[in-house]
Amino acid sequence: MRLTTLRIDGSTRAAIVDGDSTVLLDHADVGDLLRSGVDLGALASTGERGPDFAGADLAPLIVTPGKIVCVGQNYRGHIAELGNTVLDHPTLFAKYTTALVGARDDIRLPTVSEQADWEAELTIVIGTAVSNADAATARAAIAGYTVSNDVSVRDWQRRTSQFLQGKTFDATTPLGPVLVTVDEIGTEPDLRIETRVDGVVKQSSSTSDMLFGVVEIVEYVSQCMSLAPGDVILTGTPAGVGAGRDPQEFLAPGMVVECSIERIGSTRTTCVRAGSAA
Repeated sequence: MRLTTLRIDGSTRAAIVDGDSTVLLDHADVGDLLRSGVDLGALASTGERGPDFAGADLAPLIVTPGKIVCVGQNYRGHIAELGNTVLDHPTLFAKYTTALVGARDDIRLPTVSEQADWEAELTIVIGTAVSNADAATARAAIAGYTVSNDVSVRDWQRRTSQFLQGKTFDATTPLGPVLVTVDEIGTEPDLRIETRVDGVVKQSSSTSDMLFGVVEIVEYVSQCMSLAPGDVILTGTPAGVGAGRDPQEFLAPGMVVECSIERIGSTRTTCVRAGSAA
């Protein structure tokens, strides 16, 4: 099943995506749907028709997740391109909900930096509450997957050893376009992941290059914090980021960034300067 969150008439609605059609659900967004405890397998693809998906106004898939947990340096190729050391445990940091935008919204580049960088990421969406999980429980807690672009403001990120301040600028993290449930894609999918900037491929890899797999990540995170339905976990980015290039490359107003993951879909966003119109 494929689920999305639409902006309609000044509010948001969760919807089923069926080809290029959408069917509206009685929930404010996909997070609200998951928190309701409804059996996703019992959702009907008949009902009130929504807009065609191709032209729909997409909100962030989960509008207000209780937690946005991010895993840093989790692809072997990305670790190598930055000259970093492979670690024994996942590196965790957080984002806040003000960072989120829809999969087709503009990315607002900060006025205080010229070093905003792209990072395509497979993103886990939690479906059931979980704490101190073993592998089987962690696997069962995953509702499915979506796509995110963990836009990183590199000079702010490097001001200290803590990543957060470079990772959660307002309106910089597209989340969507859909949740693909585990019954369709599996719990540990091996998927192609790619970023294009103005049509030029910058990142091209596979989730098989992840150092820590998705079940291992959920298990690990649940040992230090309880996870709830609608929480999201960004699982890291592959090689090919702008900061890893020689010379380095960064995003600028007018650039179009597309982050794609096989069998899920793409975020496609235009960069604008914060405080200005597109």
